[in-house]
Amino acid sequence: QVQLVESGGGLVQPGGSLRLSCAASGSISRIYFMGWYRQAPGNQRELVASITSGSTLNYADSVKGRFTISRDNGKSTSYLQMNSLKPEDTAVYYCNYRNSAGNYWGQGTQVTVSS
Repeated sequence: QVQLVESGGGLVQPGGSLRLSCAASGSISRIYFMGWYRQAPGNQRELVASITSGSTLNYADSVKGRFTISRDNGKSTSYLQMNSLKPEDTAVYYCNYRNSAGNYWGQGTQVTVSS
């Protein structure tokens, strides 16, 4: 089992920044996928950004140039730096971790972009 603890959500004005963190513990492996998804009311959950153990990065077109995913292997933590936030970025953001043992989700953290 892998446990994921997210932090860093909140309320921010348009154009502002937030950094989300996802700390993984438990059955961590050398080969893995870590991603950030989001789900707004009435919408399906969508992939925002991901990083693999091989350092392959992937971003949704809507966040390219504004969001950056990174990781700290020593802390088994991934980060999502979100800049130039827009009202349409408002959603619950979920951390996702996948390895040979399974597919795991964090509890979600609310990000609200509003003036």
